[in-house]
Amino acid sequence: MARRKEAGHTGGHGWFVTFADLMGLLVSFFVMLVAFSTQDQKKLQIVAGSMREAFGVQTEVRRSGVVEIEGLPSRPKPKNTTFKDDSRASASDDDRDRHSKYVSTLDEDRSFALATTSLRQSLQSMPELAELSSQVLFEQTPDGLNIELVDNDGRSMFPEGAKEPYERARHLIQKLAGQIKLLPYRITVTGHTSATRLPSRPGYGAWEMSADRANSVRQILEQEGVPTNNMFMVAGKADTAPLFPDDPYIAANRRITITLMRGQPPLPPGFKP
Repeated sequence: MARRKEAGHTGGHGWFVTFADLMGLLVSFFVMLVAFSTQDQKKLQIVAGSMREAFGVQTEVRRSGVVEIEGLPSRPKPKNTTFKDDSRASASDDDRDRHSKYVSTLDEDRSFALATTSLRQSLQSMPELAELSSQVLFEQTPDGLNIELVDNDGRSMFPEGAKEPYERARHLIQKLAGQIKLLPYRITVTGHTSATRLPSRPGYGAWEMSADRANSVRQILEQEGVPTNNMFMVAGKADTAPLFPDDPYIAANRRITITLMRGQPPLPPGFKP
């Protein structure tokens, strides 16, 4: 009696189907683990760097992608290609700019300190200016070196309502001009008034007076040899910028400010590049 031939399997290898099911279950299991876990950004960056090196991506490139940095992903870099790291170049350029500005500021502060010393010595060298020297204040500001000629101790710099200074104040300005003309700085002259409760003259108030007094000081400086090209601005601020904001009515707020400005010095007359 002939044996009956056993029917063969028609669905493929049984072990392959079982193995595929196992892999699918393992992938699902790890996906669930990742979904319920808290990601460590630093560890992910380390893993990403290791993967990048393992697959032959150059390390000298700017990092990009969702895993490596926060923000929008960028187009991936091709493998085995060398790129210039623009971020490092721009960072070094910024560092050099900051260092250059810092050194420039230090040099300017040092120059202003020397200028203050020379101006003080010039005032102390004349006994007739000893009393007025207390009315000259020096202060370094972000704009430059301020030389304040202040109405103090009841000794006004200007007659009431006049734009021309007293003779003693003129002598003081002339003495300062002898040193200022030697310094290579742009100059701003600003006039200030104190607040007043009295009504101003029709058509001529604090704005006009402060501007006229500043312009009068500018003329004295130029007559004493300060180059006209050094003059940057002449302005009147009335009582809008008091030296003592807590008491805007005191006489010390009536002043002239000569500012030696920061920045590049003006070009000498007749200079041709």
